[in-house]
Amino acid sequence: MLILAIIGPGIITASVDNDPGGITTYTVAGSHYGYTLLWTIIPIVVALILIQEMAARMGIATGKGLADMIRENFGLKVTFYVMLMLIVVNFGNVMSEFAGIAAAGEIFGITKYILIPICAMGIWLLVVYGSYKIVERVFLFASLLYFAYVISGIMADPPWQKVLVELVTPHFVPQADYFFIIVGLIGTTIAPWMMFYLQSSIVEKGLKKEEMKYSRMDVTFGSLVTGVIAFFIIIASAATLFSNGVRVDTAADAARALAPLAGVYASMLFAFGLFNAGLFSAAILPLSTAYSVCEGLGWESGVNKGFKEAPQFYSLITGLIILGAGFILLPNVPLIQIMLVSQVLNGILLPIILIYMLRLSSSERLMGEYKNGKVFNTITWATCIIIICLTVALTVSYIFPAILG
Repeated sequence: MLILAIIGPGIITASVDNDPGGITTYTVAGSHYGYTLLWTIIPIVVALILIQEMAARMGIATGKGLADMIRENFGLKVTFYVMLMLIVVNFGNVMSEFAGIAAAGEIFGITKYILIPICAMGIWLLVVYGSYKIVERVFLFASLLYFAYVISGIMADPPWQKVLVELVTPHFVPQADYFFIIVGLIGTTIAPWMMFYLQSSIVEKGLKKEEMKYSRMDVTFGSLVTGVIAFFIIIASAATLFSNGVRVDTAADAARALAPLAGVYASMLFAFGLFNAGLFSAAILPLSTAYSVCEGLGWESGVNKGFKEAPQFYSLITGLIILGAGFILLPNVPLIQIMLVSQVLNGILLPIILIYMLRLSSSERLMGEYKNGKVFNTITWATCIIIICLTVALTVSYIFPAILG
């Protein structure tokens, strides 16, 4: 079937949203507030579908990546500063992914000094020496492993009637922390790197305009799967941790706490999901960054090319993997501060990228018949304005916690 040849970019991009930072956010939501935040999943998934579809449509209609389009339409100077910030933000994210791998390894009794070098080398070999088809198949397989959280959620045996009611019933708790968790749920699902990666991977995959509807199916399905995984992580945490008055602040702590509450198998599945998420994301983030920077600065890129054909592309990937993994191996690494800075920069960059995307995808000169329609534009602009406002609020909350706290 044609659809089987086209699926991949949407599912992979959406799945990586559930990285260790995302899993931690969902875990905190469930352990701190029970089922009352489940309702946020529906509007977040709708927003994710809209933005992913826009990136996919631009890639197919123009045959160019997002960074390439920004450079051609807004100039090299603008592109340079956007790419510089993207490198900084994604480097912080890469370190966070390796931190997730290390945390999961500790649960299984494996020291980070053994696990991190092995994983880093495996990621590097896959990306540098694998073709696009091989890399995509490995990533699709990794996407399937996220269903460990579905099993973990089912094993937690939640009150399903209450879960379904909470899923469609909005709640607003008058607490600053509750608001910030909502903002965090949005921020962990919609990140700047994903728009760049999705559009670039669609271009490298070579999808044509006649395959547009199948690409939309890929994007929609991937976004729905992301929502399902988030749903089960929240209910696993709510049914076990929240119900027993246990509050955790990291996914690794949640995995440990699950053992006496839901059984050792549920705990191991949760930890395995964290390891898979860290490994998967640590491979995607350097690749996404290299795609974006090389497109934006006019350098050759793509995993189907060799090192000699795309030296800057592979050098960026190699550098991010080595530095990201190496930093986590240092003693007393300030991971909280690293995540804080990357979140702030992510919050600054996201609104900029969304505005550029909307301007580009609304251009008849660039998109022709595939430009945003009036209804789509209205809905998407409204969605983006809400995301921008919430992202700004999150950024300000990090920079000025005393003011908002």
